[in-house]
Amino acid sequence: MEQLSKEKFQHVGPKTSDAEIISKPSLSFWKDVSIRFRKNKLAMLGLVLLFALLFMAIFGPYMTSYDYATNDLTNKNQPPSAEHWFGTDDLGRDVFTRTWEGARISLLVGVAAALVDLFIGVIWGGFSGYKGGRTDDIMMRIADVLYGVPYLLLVILLMVVLGQSVGTMILAMTITGWINMARIVRGQVLSLKNQEYVLAAKTLGADTSRIMRKHLIPNSLGPILVTMTLTIPSAIFTESFLSYLGLGLTPPVASWGTMASEGLPALRYYPWRLFFPALFISVTIFAFNVVGDGLRDALDPRLRK
Repeated sequence: MEQLSKEKFQHVGPKTSDAEIISKPSLSFWKDVSIRFRKNKLAMLGLVLLFALLFMAIFGPYMTSYDYATNDLTNKNQPPSAEHWFGTDDLGRDVFTRTWEGARISLLVGVAAALVDLFIGVIWGGFSGYKGGRTDDIMMRIADVLYGVPYLLLVILLMVVLGQSVGTMILAMTITGWINMARIVRGQVLSLKNQEYVLAAKTLGADTSRIMRKHLIPNSLGPILVTMTLTIPSAIFTESFLSYLGLGLTPPVASWGTMASEGLPALRYYPWRLFFPALFISVTIFAFNVVGDGLRDALDPRLRK
């Protein structure tokens, strides 16, 4: 029988040496999240708007020679012009300068309230979910009681007792604002604490704080980031709403809420006084919401391809 040689056979299909070339390159979780987030055009638009708002909040008040609190009755209620880009109010103050000074206050309140909610909520919810049992029941019942406190009544009491200031506003928002974050973190920890890597860490003698810092919180970071991103616009809207009702900051301090409150009576004759603060409140809330939605979609493992 004739000996069959290798030359008489033809290899069909991809070669073993080409396997690495044609295979999809591996991506880390956060790299994949970054790629999918950048593909979301609406989320990227929101991110650009947030950077623009932050830039103007920092540098906007310095772009004109006017002070946000200085009255000039000779120029009151002037429409937008080359001299006053957003016009002036009933005391002759430059609306452009006050708008970006107000952006500082509104963004400060929103970000600070979200950071406090993050800190308290992650610690409370993480510890409650990890310990479980009676400890979990007691901690979450405390959270439920606080959640049942009428929010507006609590804010009014704090404003009366402590005075109207930025610090009081942040305190009023965060006394009960952290509860939603705590519930989300607790749910994540309950689903993760029985995973093999957590049990291995326990076996090796890791204490509770190390397990929380190294394993549970990092693996819950996706929902935490999304919740925090959506908390900021809620806090900004709350500050604007309270200032609009006269429960927030006192003039001449500028915030978008106080400017909207001052501009409403003049809406019929001087609409620019209400238009600009209302516009930037809407743009800011829209930007944070679409960024939060984009993060939620990017972090969802079910949408990975």
